[in-house]
Amino acid sequence: MDIFGTILAPFKWLVSAIMLGFHDGLSFIGLPPENGWTWTLSIIGLVLVIRAALIPVFVKQIKAQRGMQLLQPDLKKMQQKYKGKTDQLSRQAMAQEQMALYKKHGTNPFSACLPMLIQMPFFFALFQVLSGITQARQAGQGIGALSHEQVVQFDESSIFGAPLSASLLHGGPAGTDQVVVSVLSIVMILAMTASQFITQKQIMAKNMSEEAMASPFMRQQKMMLYVLPVIFGVGGINFPIGVLIYWTTTNLWTMGQQFFVIRRMPTPGSPAAKALAERRAAKGLPSLPLLGGKKDEDVAGEVAAIELKTQRIQPQRKNRKKK
Repeated sequence: MDIFGTILAPFKWLVSAIMLGFHDGLSFIGLPPENGWTWTLSIIGLVLVIRAALIPVFVKQIKAQRGMQLLQPDLKKMQQKYKGKTDQLSRQAMAQEQMALYKKHGTNPFSACLPMLIQMPFFFALFQVLSGITQARQAGQGIGALSHEQVVQFDESSIFGAPLSASLLHGGPAGTDQVVVSVLSIVMILAMTASQFITQKQIMAKNMSEEAMASPFMRQQKMMLYVLPVIFGVGGINFPIGVLIYWTTTNLWTMGQQFFVIRRMPTPGSPAAKALAERRAAKGLPSLPLLGGKKDEDVAGEVAAIELKTQRIQPQRKNRKKK
């Protein structure tokens, strides 16, 4: 087993165990265990478990994204302040003031990517489980927490006549209607890419301030808005139908989650924040406080302390002669 496979082994076991738990529960309440829809609902159940477990991380991501947008004006002022200063003392002071800004807004540049990074091992593990079903069946083995009998059962299951282990690029087992596999795969790929595009589009259209929209970073975001769906769409031809079901379901979860956030916890200065303020004003309710971050006076004190410290420490010439 290679290093990548060794790392994914516990994730493969966990992913297949969660699926098997839902499958056994659905079979217990009367759904046919060999039916493709029973396994499909098991995959959807896997999505619900993973995404529900990631809710606390998602809240941190929202705070991080909010903070990164809010600190852009202060960050530009700080960069302008130290423009052209390359000495060690200035670089150290700039780094300390930058950390104070991150503390102010309760964010850091990496926390916004955390939910995706956490979810990727589960996605790759599920891909290996579902794409390895047919091979495990032929080898007379199980895969992850699935026994050989359950592997055979999954490999023979289908929805609309398309096996869950089949893909657009590789087709399905012998005797499979490849037209059905192609049509269902294309529909799922379109649903997967469309849900991802809509999610990112609604964030950019409704949940970004004017300052964020005008920043150079936003140009990259606009480019990624169109590039990522294309990448996932092209990669989707290699995904088994079961993986497409997983990814489409998780994209729909994300889209609903973002809709809730945009409506209830919008970014200050964004069109969604103005709409929320108007709704609350119409009901006679006060405006909501910002999500996360320190008070401005606390950060002002930190920055002032840093500046005072750097002013007190003056560089000394070495070997200074005494008079």
